[in-house]
Amino acid sequence: MTDKYFLKTEDLCVGYDNKPLISDINIGIEKGEILTLIGPNGSGKSTILKSITKHLSMISGVVYIDKKNLNEMSNKETATKISVVLTEKIKPEMMNCYDVVASGRYPYTNYFGKLTKHDHEVIYDSLEKVHAVDLAEREFSAISDGQRQRIMLARAICQEPEIIILDEPTSFLDIRHKIELLEILRKMSREKNITVVMSLHEIDLAPKISDKVMCVKGDTISRFGTPGEIFKEEIINELYSISEGSYNMIFGSVELKKTLGESEAFVIAGAGCGTPIYRELQKLGIAFDTGILYENDVDYQVAKALSGKVYSSSAFNPVSDELIEEVKRQICGYKAVIDSGVCIGKFNEYNEQIIKTAEENQIPVYKNLQKAVSLLNGK
Repeated sequence: MTDKYFLKTEDLCVGYDNKPLISDINIGIEKGEILTLIGPNGSGKSTILKSITKHLSMISGVVYIDKKNLNEMSNKETATKISVVLTEKIKPEMMNCYDVVASGRYPYTNYFGKLTKHDHEVIYDSLEKVHAVDLAEREFSAISDGQRQRIMLARAICQEPEIIILDEPTSFLDIRHKIELLEILRKMSREKNITVVMSLHEIDLAPKISDKVMCVKGDTISRFGTPGEIFKEEIINELYSISEGSYNMIFGSVELKKTLGESEAFVIAGAGCGTPIYRELQKLGIAFDTGILYENDVDYQVAKALSGKVYSSSAFNPVSDELIEEVKRQICGYKAVIDSGVCIGKFNEYNEQIIKTAEENQIPVYKNLQKAVSLLNGK
C-alpha cells in the first residue's frame, strides 16, 4: 500500500485472549473517506473496530494512522486523532448530557480539566449538529437509547478527531434519526475531511453512505472494495448466507422467500403499481405470476424475486405479438386476474387485451386486492 492512505492495516490479526479470530486484514482508506464494515452478527466487526481503537490488543500486524504506528502513539495523541462510539452503554453517575458531551474535550484541557470558552462553543456546536441541544440539561441516565446514541455521537464530534469510529451507530434510532446521523457523518467526511469507520447492519443504507466497504465473514476479510464492487446480489447473498429470500442490488433491499406452488393469480402491473400487491400476496402465501413487464420497469425487480413466472420484454423495444398471445393463452389457467391500476397507454395497450381475454373466459378481474384474496382463499 502507498502513503496515500490515511488509515491502513498491514497483516492485522485480531481476536480475544491471544486467540486469532480474523487475520490477514490489509486495507487502506484515504483521509475523508467513509469505510463501512458489513457482515453477519458475530463475524468480528466489533473486534476489528475495538482493535483499531486500542480497546483490544492486536494479536499481530500494524495499524497506521497518518503514517504513524498506532501502538507507538500515546493515549493522549490517540485521543486527539480518534474518537469512538461503541455499542457498550456507559453509565455516568449524576451527569447530564452536556457533561457527557463535554468529556470529549479532555484531550485538550489542562491538568485540572478546566473548560475554556472555546471548549464550551465546541460542545454546544456538537450538540447542535446532532439535534440534541434540548437534551443538554437532562440527566444522561434518564433519556432513551436513541437519544443516548445521539449524545455519544456529539461527544465524539466534540473531540474534534481526524477519525471517528462507530460500532452500529444507527442502533436504537428511528428512521428519521438514522438518516440524520448518516447525513452528519457524510458532511463531516466531506466538509471537515474526517475519516469515518463504522459497522452497519442496514445494508440498504451502507451503499448510500460508504466510499469503501469491508465484508467480514470467516477468519479473513472476504472482500474489500467500493460499494459498486461489493453490493451485488450474489455477493450479499453469500455474505449473509441468504437462502430463504434474495437481496436486490438495484433497490438495496431484501425480499422474503417467494411462495412456491402453482400460481393462482395473475397480476397486471407496471410503473411500481404491482410491487405492494406482490408483497401482500407473498405475505399471505398466495403464489402468483405477473406481466407483461419491461425489464427496466421498477416492478420487474421485485417480480423476479416474488412471482412464480414473470412475462417480460426487453427494454426500449415493442412487446412481441407472440408474447402477448402467450399470456392470453395462459390467462385462462388462473383463478383471478388482479389489475394493479397501472395507467394504460400506447406502449402497454396489451394489458387491455389481457383483461378482455380474462373477462371473455369468465376469469374474474379485480381492482380490489382484498376481494381477490377472499376469492383465492375460498371465502
